[in-house]
Amino acid sequence: MDLLALLTDPAAWLALLTLIALEVVLGVDNLIFIAILSNKLPAEQQSRARRIGLSLALVMRIGLLMLIGWIVTLQTPLFDLGISGAPNEYGETTFETAFSGRDLILLAGGLFLLWKATKEIHHSMEPTDNSGDLLDKTPGVGDAVKASFTAVIAQIIAIDLVFSVDSILTAVGMTDEIPIMVAAVVITVCVMMVAADPLARFIEKNPTLVMLALAFLVMIGLVLIADGFGFHVPKGYIYAAMGFSVGVEMLNMVQRNRRLRKAA
Repeated sequence: MDLLALLTDPAAWLALLTLIALEVVLGVDNLIFIAILSNKLPAEQQSRARRIGLSLALVMRIGLLMLIGWIVTLQTPLFDLGISGAPNEYGETTFETAFSGRDLILLAGGLFLLWKATKEIHHSMEPTDNSGDLLDKTPGVGDAVKASFTAVIAQIIAIDLVFSVDSILTAVGMTDEIPIMVAAVVITVCVMMVAADPLARFIEKNPTLVMLALAFLVMIGLVLIADGFGFHVPKGYIYAAMGFSVGVEMLNMVQRNRRLRKAA
């Protein structure tokens, strides 16, 4: 279908809007990770790191779209361990032992998220200086002056790759029109760029949200690992749990602010 036909096709517009909504939801995980990592940098470098990270995500996703034929082959099993999973009530196995390129990428990304989030949680609970004395630091951002800009960008690139592959495979399942996929990816990353700074500032100003966001990353890492093993957790459950947790934390923040105003 040519470009003019796409522009005048209501089905194409519906596919574009649906894909944008789905990509924005899937991009929340990526955005949280970038916000937490960039907040570890000195203040003058944080915004630049977020822009570079999201720009690289855009380039990576468009590049993967140009290699759409290869991306589809990532779903072809590379090897099989030959282990049978326990059948559920429908007679289906609960996990797969045939691993594709996509599965291996998800497994690596999930393990990376688990390692990074666990390390940050440990650091935020026991921040110490060189003398071993406990420091009064904001959880999750206490190591800002020690973070290397290059190291942060390298970690953002690594996780961008994981989320980009998952994002593109989702897009392939929604439509077979490359222009629609490219438009959806560009619009989604633009939305993420607009939201990146406010989200990062909000997380930094509310330390309890840092721990909550790190807990989200642990959960997302576990979901990626489960997906790599063929155990597909509906994303609706994940985002419902995240939304509920954020809602509870918002009520706690309102309660704390009212107590502070009353005490003042």
